[in-house]
Amino acid sequence: MKIAILGPGGIGSTFAFQLARAGHDVTVIARGARLAYLEREQAIVKNTGERAAVRVQGALDPTTEWDLVLVTVLASQVDAVLPALAASAARTILFMFNTFEPLDRLRDAVGRERAAFGFPAILAWLDDGVLTTRIVTRGPLLTPVSDPAWARVFTAAGVPTVVEPDMQSWLRTHAAFVVPGMIASVRAHERRTGISWSEAMALARASDEGFRLVRRLGDGIVPAAMVTYSRVPTAATAALLWTMSRIPSIRRTGAAGPGEPRTLIDMMRAAAPEHTQALLAVRP
Repeated sequence: MKIAILGPGGIGSTFAFQLARAGHDVTVIARGARLAYLEREQAIVKNTGERAAVRVQGALDPTTEWDLVLVTVLASQVDAVLPALAASAARTILFMFNTFEPLDRLRDAVGRERAAFGFPAILAWLDDGVLTTRIVTRGPLLTPVSDPAWARVFTAAGVPTVVEPDMQSWLRTHAAFVVPGMIASVRAHERRTGISWSEAMALARASDEGFRLVRRLGDGIVPAAMVTYSRVPTAATAALLWTMSRIPSIRRTGAAGPGEPRTLIDMMRAAAPEHTQALLAVRP
């Protein structure tokens, strides 16, 4: 397959590494310091010393008939790349990032027949250009995508993937689940210590409100494991967040800063401003 990856941070670099190792022709679209690093190395380099050769470009070639363009930018960055995606000759454009917005806007922007959606069950980051990554390979929360063909390709490349036809419900559920944890990790990273119990309780109440909002908007709680989690008592959710903020690998993800949880909370507020008080109370 001829695959372009737009947004080669930790997540995009993980897919680039796995897909290139599986024998696909992978081109990474980057800019700034990441572009300079990849142009020098011509490979994704892992902290284990492993390398996977990739092609590198500073912009998406609109004439190439990509089998897939995988979009792993932040939701706040996607509008800037939509014109290039719409103009591209890609057969499939798969958006893979956190969002709470309705997905129809992205479908309409690139063409409904070639738009697909997913989310990476991957914990990854870059240190001086070098990738550290952990792929979820078992359990109920594997990487979901809406396209069965790409689920098979990703699974064969070492990223176990399941098919999820209702990615809007999945992504909205995930936002309700992940925003409190992201805020906890940002605070813990900044302070080099875990969050307080009162902070954990406030974040747990925001989590409860997020799940209620998903249901209020008419979306389902997806996948099934999240139905169970959404019914956990608030104090139990707080205990989980308090504990997670003390795990070094979770705390490390807070280095990404508060931008993403702030964007997700703003999306939630835009969807139902009168039902997001607890979320706004913890907004970074």
